[in-house]
Amino acid sequence: MYNNGYDNNGYNNNYNDGYNYNNYNNENYNYNNQAAYYQNSYVQRDEISTQSYNMIIGATLLYGFIVNMIMVSCCFEFAMSMNPIVFTIAYFVLAITGGFMVRKSDNPVISFIGYNLIVIPMGLCLTIIINAYSMGGYESTIITAFLITTIVTLAMMGLSAAFPRFFLSMGKTLCISLLITVVAELILFFIGIQLGIIDYVVVLIFCGYIGYDWAKANAIPKTVDNAIDSACELYIDIVNLFIRLLRILARANNN
Repeated sequence: MYNNGYDNNGYNNNYNDGYNYNNYNNENYNYNNQAAYYQNSYVQRDEISTQSYNMIIGATLLYGFIVNMIMVSCCFEFAMSMNPIVFTIAYFVLAITGGFMVRKSDNPVISFIGYNLIVIPMGLCLTIIINAYSMGGYESTIITAFLITTIVTLAMMGLSAAFPRFFLSMGKTLCISLLITVVAELILFFIGIQLGIIDYVVVLIFCGYIGYDWAKANAIPKTVDNAIDSACELYIDIVNLFIRLLRILARANNN
């Protein structure tokens, strides 16, 4: 009854408006800080248009896949003739060196060379895997895995563009999940146990990585070097997704 001329409704409305305004500002502040983190993590050189940036990412990805297709068609005998130990050592040396060049260099030429050092060893792995499945009568399974990979990749990119905050927040979770999965798979391999569920887990992880890497690609400065770097990360995600989907589909056909 006694309010000393003070309007409680007005107070509540002003308080709620202020609270909602602060919440909105806090959310934007967190998102802007997250985007700024990725922008500050890269050297800002001459930026290009969004259209040119996306075209370079797409062209770099297409180049990697065409190289892999040529290798699958022509390099099977060469891949099979290599000593397994030499092949494994060469794979890791080239992939690690290429990854280092891509991540550390701000020169698009050097980054592209590093990208090739990743594409070539992964292409040799794909050569062995795809030809082995093909000789086993899984030609249709290979095509199905390729189509599903394409659809999933486009879908994850679309979701990432729609919900960039969510995907940018997944980086640490995806990294830890992948590390745990790789360690668990290695342990099971050495004790002679194979669990098909791990393939499903890896598929989910790399689906998340496609969304994360696409969101990150759009949060960093749009330069030629960053476009090549982003294409390299997406290439690794897509190839790993394809290999796991192929294993799942082939196993399903056997059953």
